[in-house]
Amino acid sequence: MIQKPRGTIDILPDKSALWLDIENRIRKVAKKYGFGEIRLPTFEVTELYNRGVGDTSDVVQKEMYTFTDNDNRSISLRPEGTAGVVRSIIENGLCSEAMPLSLYYLISCFRYEKPQAGRSREFYQFGVEMFGANSPTADAEVIMLASDIFSELGLNIRLEINSIGCPDCRPKYHAALKEYFASNIDDLCDTCKGRLEKNPLRILDCKSPVCSAIAKNAPHTIDYLCDDCKSHFDGLQNLLSKSGRDFTVNSRIVRGLDYYRKTVFEFISDDIGSQSTVCGGGRYDGLVQSLGGPALSGIGFAMGLTRLMMVLEAQNKLPELSDSMDLYIASLGEKAVSEAFKLSVALRNEGFKAQCDLVGRSLKAQMKYADKKSARFVLILGDSEIETRRCVLKNMSDSSQVEVSLDEIQSIINHIK
Repeated sequence: MIQKPRGTIDILPDKSALWLDIENRIRKVAKKYGFGEIRLPTFEVTELYNRGVGDTSDVVQKEMYTFTDNDNRSISLRPEGTAGVVRSIIENGLCSEAMPLSLYYLISCFRYEKPQAGRSREFYQFGVEMFGANSPTADAEVIMLASDIFSELGLNIRLEINSIGCPDCRPKYHAALKEYFASNIDDLCDTCKGRLEKNPLRILDCKSPVCSAIAKNAPHTIDYLCDDCKSHFDGLQNLLSKSGRDFTVNSRIVRGLDYYRKTVFEFISDDIGSQSTVCGGGRYDGLVQSLGGPALSGIGFAMGLTRLMMVLEAQNKLPELSDSMDLYIASLGEKAVSEAFKLSVALRNEGFKAQCDLVGRSLKAQMKYADKKSARFVLILGDSEIETRRCVLKNMSDSSQVEVSLDEIQSIINHIK
C-alpha cells in the first residue's frame, strides 16, 4: 500500500468543511481591512529564496525542497509566502500603484524539518503583506487585523512584540551579541557556532536547550535601538494601548527569516504545547529593494492554519457545522430510479442538497444510507408512486409523514425548506 509522505496530512471531507469555514471567516476580516487576495506559484527559482529569505537562515540552509528541472534551473518549492509576493509585485508592476498595497494569501508551504504536533513538511498558511506604509500606524493596523481574526474565531491568544532595530543600529547590537556569545562559544551547538560570525541574532532563536539557556542572559535588542527605531516602537505600543489590545514586550523575539527589521511580533497560545506560536510577523523595509524593486517598505505576518485548528479544538471553539442532506430519494424499480434522478436534479437546481440511489441498494440499505448522511427528509418511490404520481415524504427528525405530488415540485420544496 502506498502511503502519504512523512510530514504531510490528508484533510478528509469531515474536516475540510471546517477548514473552509475558518478560511472564509479569515477572508472576511482581511477584506474588511481592504486587503485583496493574491495567488502564487507553488515553486519559484531558488535564487528568490536565497536572496529574499537569506542564505544564513535555517530555511535556506537546511529546509528547502530544491531540485533541478529539465532546463537545468534550480527550482524550490515555496517555504514561505513573502518572497513570492514581493517577486510578484515587482514583476507585475504593482510597486507604482497607489499605496499602501495590501495583499493576503492562503497557501501551502514546504519545509524539510522534523514532523511533530503543529509542525509538518507541507503546511498551510494565511498571510498578509502591506507595502508602502512605514509608520507605526501601519504596524498597528496589521497586528490588529490578526487580532481581529482571533476575535472573529472566539480565541484567546496573547500578543508579544519586540523591535530588532535597523541597519543603522543593529551593527552595535550584533557586536554586543558576538562579544557575549563568544564567551560561551564552547557550549554553543555547532549550528550556532556558525551563526556567531554570520548572523548572531539567529542564536536567540535556537531551539537547543543549552543555547536557549545561554541566550537568556544575552543583551536585549531594545537597549541598542537608534532614536528612529525607538520612536517607532514607542509609537506602536501607544497605538496598541489606545486600541485596547493587550500585549507584552518580549525582547527575545526574533524572526527566523533574515529580512526582518524594526517591529517583530508573535501571537502565542498556551494550549497547544511547545509549538505555541500561531502567528508571527514583522517589518521588512529593505526586502523589495533587495529583490530588484524600488525602496518600498513592507510589513506582514503568516498564520499557521494547522496550529490555528489545534487552538480552536483546545479552546472548544471549533464551529458546529451541519453537513446534513436536505432530501434523499429512495427508489425501487427502473422507472422509479429514473424519476428519482430527475427529481434530485430539479431540487438541486432550486438550491437544495438532494441525492438519489446510484448503486442499486435495497430499500433497507437506502434508508440506512440516508440516516448515515443525516438526511432531513426521505422520499420513497416505487411502481405505485410512479403510477399515482403521489408519494410520502418522511421527516427523519420526528418520523412524521406527509403526502406530496411528484408533479408539483413546489409542494416538496414547501415542506423541506
